[in-house]
Amino acid sequence: MTAIRPAETASVAQAFASVFALLKPHMAALDTFLAGQISAFEPEIRSMADYCIDTSGKRIRPALVFLGGWRGNGMVAPDLVRVAAVVELVHLATLVHDDIMDGAEVRRNRRTAAREFGAAGAVLLGDALFAHALHLAAQFPTTEVCAAVSESTRRVVSGEIVQTLRRGTTNVSRADYFRIIDLKTAELFRVSCFLGARLAGSAPGYVEAVSRFGEHLGVAYQIYDDLADYFGQEAKIGKTLGTDLASGKLTLPLIALSERLSATDQADLAAEIRGQRSPDLATRLQQMNELGVFGVVAEAVQSELAVATEAVQEWPNEAPTPLLLSLCDVLRAQVTALEPR
Repeated sequence: MTAIRPAETASVAQAFASVFALLKPHMAALDTFLAGQISAFEPEIRSMADYCIDTSGKRIRPALVFLGGWRGNGMVAPDLVRVAAVVELVHLATLVHDDIMDGAEVRRNRRTAAREFGAAGAVLLGDALFAHALHLAAQFPTTEVCAAVSESTRRVVSGEIVQTLRRGTTNVSRADYFRIIDLKTAELFRVSCFLGARLAGSAPGYVEAVSRFGEHLGVAYQIYDDLADYFGQEAKIGKTLGTDLASGKLTLPLIALSERLSATDQADLAAEIRGQRSPDLATRLQQMNELGVFGVVAEAVQSELAVATEAVQEWPNEAPTPLLLSLCDVLRAQVTALEPR
């Protein structure tokens, strides 16, 4: 994988620190709340649930809840903590299932649930996490939260199904790709922002703007994640990389590469995606570097961030606006850190 300069790694870390330092009390409250949920699971699976509900992830979706519903420094609202736990549990469930389908060995710098408990056990564990998320959502005094979370969960899972059915095929257009990631990733970003702003009592227009911000930030983040699968380093990213080509997943880096290859090389790449020949990751990385694929995909990230920025910049006096926009700066720093040298 491409080397990342120490200065660039420090820049990303500083960008994260500047944003998430504000959320330390919120994340501490979330940790306490999630730890308290372990006892809700049956005794036989509590250790499995505890394994997944760890504190080492970036927790971007809970951060979007807290920032979308920002009420000032040190103000930790119990309703936001609960809904942040809901979206985090949904996200963790999708990760458990993703790692099974990708055959991933490492997640958050340790063995995936599938490797720790077996694929069959991990599937059911993911289901249990989904179910508990909806249980928590149903405890709000109105049905709005549960309705929003259940609909989003259905959309997220639908995106994963569509992507799974397209694995091992080259029948994935750019439009198909964006449709899939809008469902499987951006939807949970969107609903996190929506619920934060809605529970904070923001004006309907601002709730809509924040939701749109979350959607496009989510698309940008998934494109970045797909880029990192080829240009990242496992030690820095904290999960198994290079799995997309091996699992026949046609993401934007491979789509952009295929568009720039000769007919012969296109046929070879298609055979790798279909599983008709062994994936040659080293060759694909070399071709991506030679044909400028990184720049093309990075520009797609920037385009989505521009739309996200536009969605909320008309609301400069709302407290969450500058905090949400700082997340765009974090993601830009992450993309820059991946850039080949």
